[in-house]
Amino acid sequence: MTDAATATTDELDKYRRELTGYCYRMLGSSFEAEDAVQDTMVRAWKAIDTFEGRSSLRSWLYRIATNVCLDALTAGNRRARPMDLTSPTPVAQAQLVKQPEITWLEPVPDGRVLPSVADPAETAVSRETVRLAFVAALQHLPPKQRAVLILREVLAWKASEVAELLDTTVASVNSALQRARATLAEQAPATSDPANPLDEEQKALLERYVAAFEGYDMKALTALLHEDATMSMPPYDLWLQGHDDIVGWMLGVGEVCSGSKLVPTVANGSPAFAQYHPDPAGGFSPWALIVLELRDGKVAGMDFFLDTERWFPLFDLPARLEG
Repeated sequence: MTDAATATTDELDKYRRELTGYCYRMLGSSFEAEDAVQDTMVRAWKAIDTFEGRSSLRSWLYRIATNVCLDALTAGNRRARPMDLTSPTPVAQAQLVKQPEITWLEPVPDGRVLPSVADPAETAVSRETVRLAFVAALQHLPPKQRAVLILREVLAWKASEVAELLDTTVASVNSALQRARATLAEQAPATSDPANPLDEEQKALLERYVAAFEGYDMKALTALLHEDATMSMPPYDLWLQGHDDIVGWMLGVGEVCSGSKLVPTVANGSPAFAQYHPDPAGGFSPWALIVLELRDGKVAGMDFFLDTERWFPLFDLPARLEG
C-alpha cells in the first residue's frame, strides 16, 4: 500500500467508531453495524478520487453509510425485543420458544459505538441513545424517518445538512422529523438512571445485585427489583414481568443459574455482567450476557442474551473462569 493510500485509510478510520454508532442505531445489530461500516469504508476508499470536497469528509461518509443502511433495511425486517412481540407470560405458562437470530435487537459494547468526548453532558446523551429500549423504539420508524431522527436529534445535524445528505428538501426533512417524533412518543422507552459514571448509590446497588445473584438469594434479589421489573432471554421470545413471575422462573427452570459467577462489563450505555455457569468438568463456562436497566435506584430490567458464542468474544470476555 502506498503512503497516500495508507494516509487515506487512516483518515477514514478516524470516523469508524461514530459511524458504527450511527449504523447500530439504524440497524439494531452490532454485527450488521460493523459490516455496514466496513462496506462504507470500502466504498469510500474506492471512490476517494471522486470526492470533490464540496462537503466535509465526515458528511460524505455519513451519506455512504446511510445508503448502505437503507439498502440493508429494504427487506423490511426490524430488530425487536421480546416485549415488542408478545405480552408478558405468567410463569406457570412459560415456554421457551427460540426465534431466528435476525429477530432480535442485539447488545453492543460501549467502546465500539460511543466516541470518547470530554463533555459529560454529551457523553450522557450518547449513552442514552444506545440504550436497548431507545434503539428498540427507533426500529418502529420507517428507515428514512429513522435516519432523519438520528441525524437531527442524536447527532445534532442541521435540517439543511440532513436534506443535502438525503438529496431532499428542508421541508421534507422537517416533516419526516415531526412524524418520527410522533411515532417515537407512542413507543417512548421508560427513562433510566444515568450510569456514567456510576454514583455511589448505583455502585452499592450493583454490589448487592451481584451478591444476591451469586448467592441465589431470591429475597435479596426481589428487594432490588422494581415491582414491574422485566426479564427477557433472547433468542427465546419469552419475557416475564413482576417479582412473583421472575422469582418463580429463577426457582424453577432458571434454577440452573444457581452457583453462577458474574463479571462486570458495560453494554448499551448500561451496567452489564457476563454470567458464568458452573461447569460439571470444573470451573465456569459462559451462560449469558446480562444487561441491566436501572431506574429510581432499583433494577427495572434484566435482559439475558444467551448466545454467548457471539457475545462473549464481541465484549472481549474470558472464554471461561477457573475454579
